[in-house]
Amino acid sequence: MAARILVVEDDEAVRQMLTMALRRSGFEVEAVEDGELARAVMLERLPDLVLLDWMLPGASGIELARSFKRDHHTRDLPIIMLTARGEEADRVRGLDVGADDYVVKPFSPRELVARIKAVLRRTAPTTSEEPVEVDGLRLDPVSHRVTAGGTSLEIGPTEFRLLHFFMTHPERVFSRGQLLDNVWGTNVYIEERTVDVHIRRLRQSLAPSGHDRLVQTVRGAGYRFSAQG
Repeated sequence: MAARILVVEDDEAVRQMLTMALRRSGFEVEAVEDGELARAVMLERLPDLVLLDWMLPGASGIELARSFKRDHHTRDLPIIMLTARGEEADRVRGLDVGADDYVVKPFSPRELVARIKAVLRRTAPTTSEEPVEVDGLRLDPVSHRVTAGGTSLEIGPTEFRLLHFFMTHPERVFSRGQLLDNVWGTNVYIEERTVDVHIRRLRQSLAPSGHDRLVQTVRGAGYRFSAQG
């Protein structure tokens, strides 16, 4: 599936040039002229990467990047800043607010595409077909099997997705809302307490091998998957 790029650029000529160049390179592209429209697009569907112009009407690109990184829905979204400001202090400022790369105008479409591909490779999650293993617990997305010491464990489909997310993001604490967004999807509206039900079922499935201890409750914060005590 083609990566989806959101272009936020107020200059119509530049916006059209970027749209054409990226589509020719095989990307799916949506282009808007300001931050308000960018937020509306993201509410419908998150892109895979944002090309964000520094100088925008209303909120600047720097302000938008900072707000995206503060929001748990968009904080992991890769951002490339586009700007005519090439001074080192400006580049550092852009990277400090969470941008993954910084491209100075004028630039060639070929260079920009190469930068986009590099950022997408760097920020891509573990591929869905790659088996993962933690502390003797192995999950194979292709065969949809979970094993411990070679013994298969019975696990439901939702618990399987939850476990896969945990195993590919170990040692990090996730709130119920973050788990809902990442496992169920941002457009699914269910109670956050539903997560607790599936956490309990997941632990029950892992209990025969003793791996239920890997799914840890972090009081007041959420849940963490860890092989450490």
